[in-house]
Amino acid sequence: MSIFDLSSLSRRERQIMDLFFEKGALTANQITELLPDNPSNATVRTLLRILEDKGQLSHDKKGRQFVYFTLVRQGEAKQSAFKDLLKTFFKGSLTDAVATFINDPDTDMTEEELDELEDLVKQAKKK
Repeated sequence: MSIFDLSSLSRRERQIMDLFFEKGALTANQITELLPDNPSNATVRTLLRILEDKGQLSHDKKGRQFVYFTLVRQGEAKQSAFKDLLKTFFKGSLTDAVATFINDPDTDMTEEELDELEDLVKQAKKK
């Protein structure tokens, strides 16, 4: 699978992918240390193999260790996650998602951010 498919990943697999997007290439030992709930090294190695089978990761051998890296661009992952969020919580409505965010009293958008959104809407209308 060449495109990141969030729905095909378990919670723990998503946590591992998040680590790769945040940190870059990692060894199994590093992932074990960084993951919450202290999974065993064997569990992490199994999950890495599964992620490789799903086409999300690959590895290089450096000395005696395997160094894993993502085959997925972070932009693809963001897009997939956002589409999943829209589908799950907003019935696919981008308008509802944006309105929910903007109308939230805890949302503190700067004038610059609002201008950027306005520019994006203008660009979208030109398409």
